[in-house]
Amino acid sequence: MSATSREDPVFAAVDLGATSGRVITGRVGPGELVLTEAHRFANVPVRLPDGLRWDVLALYQGMLDGLRAAARSGPVASVGIDTWAVDYGLLDADGSLLGMPFHYRDDRNGPAAAKVLAGVGARELYEVTGLQHLPFNTVFQLAAHRSTAQWGAARTLLLMPDLLVYWLTGTVGAEVTNASTTGLFDTRAGRWSDALIGGLGLERTLFPPLREPGSRAGTLLAQAADFTGLAPDTPVTTVASHDTASAVAAVPAREPGFAYVSCGTWSLAGLELDAPVLTEESRAANFTNERGVDGTVRYLRNIMGMWLLEECRRTWARGGHSPGLGALLADAARARPFAAVVDPDDPVFLAPGDMPSRIDSVLARTGQAVPDGPGGYVRCVLESLALAHRRTLRRAAALAGRELTHVHLVGGGSRNELLCRWTADATGLPVTAGPAEATALGNVLLQARAHGLVGDLGGLRRLVASTQELRHYAPRGDLSAWDRAAERLEAARG
Repeated sequence: MSATSREDPVFAAVDLGATSGRVITGRVGPGELVLTEAHRFANVPVRLPDGLRWDVLALYQGMLDGLRAAARSGPVASVGIDTWAVDYGLLDADGSLLGMPFHYRDDRNGPAAAKVLAGVGARELYEVTGLQHLPFNTVFQLAAHRSTAQWGAARTLLLMPDLLVYWLTGTVGAEVTNASTTGLFDTRAGRWSDALIGGLGLERTLFPPLREPGSRAGTLLAQAADFTGLAPDTPVTTVASHDTASAVAAVPAREPGFAYVSCGTWSLAGLELDAPVLTEESRAANFTNERGVDGTVRYLRNIMGMWLLEECRRTWARGGHSPGLGALLADAARARPFAAVVDPDDPVFLAPGDMPSRIDSVLARTGQAVPDGPGGYVRCVLESLALAHRRTLRRAAALAGRELTHVHLVGGGSRNELLCRWTADATGLPVTAGPAEATALGNVLLQARAHGLVGDLGGLRRLVASTQELRHYAPRGDLSAWDRAAERLEAARG
């Protein structure tokens, strides 16, 4: 990575994930792109008597602390915010938050999803939204929320990044890549679906105007500027606020026909298209059509990603056994190949808890032996993820009528050499791993583009490819062992 000049503008990327938040500064110049972590803080959900909630006030304070740290690196040209999708806060008529936002893993969502689908059929919903059915989609969460006293006082709905932008600037809006994940967005028209919102008995006025990545949301309010030390006229730039959309924008692709896996807590595996795929086959395969940068479509499926491994590690740590990740991966590399495989998307894996025991229950149900020690569990998880990447990318290509030539694996999972190597082996395609900080890079570069420093999406990706550390994996040998494991898994899935 080349060193940049102190004269290059500094952009502050607020990047909030499911377990931690960060503020990262990026310097962008001609042929130059360098990130520096200014501040990191925990994201710890809180289980209240009425459900699992996000501690959004702690997240906001962590963001302010991070922006104050960023201000010490030099004048900040802009701030951009990305988070996970689907979750939201409700504001009352005075603009005050009505309670802590619910967490998408809260168990209230399943019954609410069934209630919505009883009124609006799954096929009709997909024809408008093109959205993968997940029980925590915003449209289903709202059905659960409507039974609360808060609902009657709600006047504005803001998705998580839009809520934080509102507290920084006082302006309301809905960034389009995140809005497209709600199940209330017309994917063809690129706007809120008035028909769906009205048909579900929701008030249209709850949903604020849409914003495109690259537009200015506003400038810092006085109290935010005072606390952080940033200039009062510092702009907050709308980036691709769904973290996956920012990550896909930073995929260092130089070739057409690429596939991507954005791998962190979730693995988001799919293709970048010019138009949505809304066939009945696509709906039955549970693929989603979400907005990307410049009107592109992220045609993908959510796969339960490194969540399985991290929950295993948390379970072992609670039991007093906490081997480091390096030791676990070394043990996994030595473990017997394909001793046990599971479907990462089995609903039993969704909620927090004792993941090794849940894996045991799935293996018992499918007639497989439990792994031998932590290394065996890790191998089971990583081989199962590689198989899920293979299955999802092949199906996406078939449904979209595309031929795959290359896989780009970005995000934190790109640091996991076993996962990258096994994804190449399982798919039979070359894999480029990295950048690990794809989301923050996409956030920074979309701010830089709004300031005229980066060109089109292709130019943005070329800058990533030429400045970031990437690793390349060629598929090894034939696919027969992976084919047999895939057949065994499909048989177990029924």
